[in-house]
Amino acid sequence: MKIFINGEKVSLGSESATISKALHYYLSPEQQKQSFAVALNSDFIGRADYSQVSINQGDSIDILFPIQGG
Repeated sequence: MKIFINGEKVSLGSESATISKALHYYLSPEQQKQSFAVALNSDFIGRADYSQVSINQGDSIDILFPIQGG
């Protein structure tokens, strides 16, 4: 299955996948421990739903990390 994560084309290999699987594939273990927000096709998804929300061929996932500064 081919999807887009942060604008980058990614192949997950299987026909059925969830947000959790895509995050595990795309993010490093360090990044997975950080705070971030996820949007699937521009709709934000709550962390509790990552393992339940299915993704489809051609979907777009945006992973947003907070920016500190001032």
